[in-house]
Amino acid sequence: MAAPPPAGQQPTPQQMAQMQQQLAMEAARQGLTIPQLQAKQRAQLEAEAKKEGLTFPQYIEKLRAAARENHQKAQEKAALQAQQQAQQGQGQGQPQVQVQGQQGQQVPITPGAPDPKAQALAKWLRGQDLKTRTCILNGQRKDMFRVKRALRAIESEAYTKACAKNPLLPPVTPQTPKAEIFKILPLSLLALRVSKSDPHAGHGHAPPTKPQKRVKGLWTVKIEQQQDIFDDLHYVWLYEGPQWRMKLYAVGALILIMTVVMFPLWPVTLRIGVWYLSMGFLGLIGLFFAMAIFRLILFCVTVFTVPPGLWLYPNLFEDVGFFDSFRPVWGWQEEKKKKGKKSKKVGKEGEEKGGKAIEATSPATEIANGSGGDVSKRHAHAAPRVEEVEDE
Repeated sequence: MAAPPPAGQQPTPQQMAQMQQQLAMEAARQGLTIPQLQAKQRAQLEAEAKKEGLTFPQYIEKLRAAARENHQKAQEKAALQAQQQAQQGQGQGQPQVQVQGQQGQQVPITPGAPDPKAQALAKWLRGQDLKTRTCILNGQRKDMFRVKRALRAIESEAYTKACAKNPLLPPVTPQTPKAEIFKILPLSLLALRVSKSDPHAGHGHAPPTKPQKRVKGLWTVKIEQQQDIFDDLHYVWLYEGPQWRMKLYAVGALILIMTVVMFPLWPVTLRIGVWYLSMGFLGLIGLFFAMAIFRLILFCVTVFTVPPGLWLYPNLFEDVGFFDSFRPVWGWQEEKKKKGKKSKKVGKEGEEKGGKAIEATSPATEIANGSGGDVSKRHAHAAPRVEEVEDE
């Protein structure tokens, strides 16, 4: 049976025809006529009303009220789901852009193919010196720049000359200022505003007890929903430009893989040469391990016989270049001194030396005034020493 119409509404002719059709189909399925099916359903409803202690009209009104309530709940649920989907789409894929000078006007970003003008602008700005710095966005390294440097580049003479050569670049005019031109980058998702964030936010674990080692100046950033355009804000490049180099690398890797896979088809002489070459590499690796073991044994022997110990290739496992790892050939073990005690000792010694130097120069000047020129020449270099101690 079709659901009853909402409260206060009469069924339309289409709904009436649909209900009659459903009633006829149900009667045919049970092998009854329509009046017989109606009588059977009425008898069932009267029996259910009698069980609940209600009259037949009261029971029918109760069923209608329950149907209206279910229909209203279904409509509210559908509206709530549609609202949530719209909010998610606006929050994730459609951040708002607020342009400076537009009195807070917000323009929604619609994902899609980027504007050719925005691509031309991004390509030109990527070739300029915006003093970009590397940041971490969603676990990937990206280039970050300040808005003011991009705006300076847009209002420069170089941009004016580039606009004359490339018609896709939008020129700076009183109707389209530099901020309005920069706005097309976030609108095309080629550059978005970011801010510094905590890399451990949202992980659900306690903050680290020990300070972690981080690269100086390397920010972990997040994309801001409000894409404002002001001088001191930071934007991150999402435009990578033509990836011809990556394509060449991919083609080279594919050729290399196919070459290795087709190894059985190589000529015999070439396969023998590759075998000798691989044996040579294995020999070099074995020689490296033998040298590492030998230098460790040499250090263990010399640390007792000739302390503090001798290292062969002391920079072998240091974070240096390949050639710097083998320079110098040998070196003594460096003793680690406590910086705190050393700084205190140096401070005390400096104070003592400073006091002695000041006391020693005063009689020297007196002798120099009363004696010959040789004494004055001999103590002529004492005055700068006194000044250096006072400066410290």
